[in-house]
Amino acid sequence: MSPQLVPDQIEAYAAAHTSPAATHLQALAEETRVTLECPQMLTGEVEGRMLEFLVFLARPLKVLEIGTYSGYSALSMAQTLPQDGRIITCELDDARADVAERHIAGAGLADRVEVRRGPALGTVRALDGPFDLVFIDADKGGYLDYYEAVLPKLSERGLIVVDNVLWSGRVAEDPGDDDEESTRALRAFNDHVAADERVVNVMLTVRDGVTLIRRG
Repeated sequence: MSPQLVPDQIEAYAAAHTSPAATHLQALAEETRVTLECPQMLTGEVEGRMLEFLVFLARPLKVLEIGTYSGYSALSMAQTLPQDGRIITCELDDARADVAERHIAGAGLADRVEVRRGPALGTVRALDGPFDLVFIDADKGGYLDYYEAVLPKLSERGLIVVDNVLWSGRVAEDPGDDDEESTRALRAFNDHVAADERVVNVMLTVRDGVTLIRRG
């Protein structure tokens, strides 16, 4: 499944007119494509820069990421993290966590980005808030549980960022045309957030869809 929602030519044009990723991020992206399964899960340059900009604007001191993969998004956010800011990123798969930790250390950010291994929901429930920014990009069936677990721990001006909410456009198709489990889970999550009077949200057509959520 391709994460692109717009023509490849437009995606390439946007990437070409976005500030290029730092050298260590380019190296991480290349290793991810060559060595890890599901390289389409890699956060792209445009979305990585968007996350960096959100951190630059929000100035969060405590960031939580659910779904590390190879560490690209965590390292993107760390680039503009305030000096006393910290990121905790959750990863279930040890091979992916190993890659992430190696690149985090190589970038000199091991003191600011911590990888927590194991089921993310258990990790989140054990952590104290408040979190100033939460990025959710893990198993789609778990999105609703992750959302409900982090919302009470969100700071007053905190932001939740959720990836893959458009699922290559499949969430907008007739449910009878695509009854795949992840598609159903994302439809349910999107409907839940849209109807949740506790929050204000906006769904963006960046890459595979990104929803921004704040308290109402």
